[in-house]
Amino acid sequence: MFTTTGSRGLYKAPLSKGLLLVLNGLTVMLTLLPQYQELFVYNLQAVTQQHQVWRLVCGRLICLDLKDSFCSSLLIYNFRIFERRFGTRKFASFLLGTWCLSALMDFLLVQAFQFLFEYEVEQLPAGLLSPVFSLFVPFYASIPKMPVTQILGQIDITNKSLVYIVGLQLLTSSPFMWLIALSGLSAGGLYHSNVLQLQKLLFVPAWLSHLGQYILEPLFSSSQPTGETPLGMGATLDVQRQQRMDLLDQQLLLAQYNEARRNTRHQPQAGLLQWTRLFPSLRHRGQNRPPVHPQAQMQPSPQAPLLDNSPVAEEQVARLVEMGFSRIDALEALRASNNDINMATNFLLQH
Repeated sequence: MFTTTGSRGLYKAPLSKGLLLVLNGLTVMLTLLPQYQELFVYNLQAVTQQHQVWRLVCGRLICLDLKDSFCSSLLIYNFRIFERRFGTRKFASFLLGTWCLSALMDFLLVQAFQFLFEYEVEQLPAGLLSPVFSLFVPFYASIPKMPVTQILGQIDITNKSLVYIVGLQLLTSSPFMWLIALSGLSAGGLYHSNVLQLQKLLFVPAWLSHLGQYILEPLFSSSQPTGETPLGMGATLDVQRQQRMDLLDQQLLLAQYNEARRNTRHQPQAGLLQWTRLFPSLRHRGQNRPPVHPQAQMQPSPQAPLLDNSPVAEEQVARLVEMGFSRIDALEALRASNNDINMATNFLLQH
């Protein structure tokens, strides 16, 4: 929807799907039953003065504003790519860790704001907002920025621009949302950089992960989408034709890759995936190669190298390596996709 990194829908993202269904369902219920909204208000004075610690849980899970719920749902849907990449347990550990850290950061920032401006903040926006803002940290650091178009010939629009626009909309929805955003970004930066070994202190236990896998995952699992990309909707016929050609290329690559995986299940090979063997048609696309004599095909030839010698941009390799993939896989994926980093990222994330 926002970034071209993986399949559409909530395939391989049961936790993201569960958060979207449960939290939004509770938000709608509280909208229809306003007499119960007081129980879910994120009131800091009630926590500190009246010792209502339960408000830290209720007030920091369910949104009371439909606009906040809608924007945070769009961001959770986009950030599902991290659950596909790291796995559900690591993704849940990141949310849990940043949720706990941001609770502490909320109190520190409120006290600092009161000390500097002599203004006491009573309530903060309710909902699972701080962990959503914290996901902008790995999104900024791990997802490559690819230009899509330009406005007025100078302003670049990338595949990440719409995500930042939705985050800005959420940031300006209430007066003290900036404090929640600052708390979430700080917590996300601390947890992502593993300061003080926070990733070993705040994580989802293995037994809880297995329990959720057997009980909750069957309820929120999604099937693999059949169509990955809609037809091109460019402004001109040439643009639409090029988009359809790109769509056919991508579908062909996915079909060849899946077929090759099925054929090699009974023939295990050592080492990493051999991308160039899986996509020979794309690797040789546009090249006029001389025909090979039939007798030459019958002659035994020495073993060919696994990787093609086609040039690969080192900057694109570095981007894939920064996302956590090995250099060998990055090189093979880029060579197989004719240096198309979006297509290479799709293959590495999906498989």
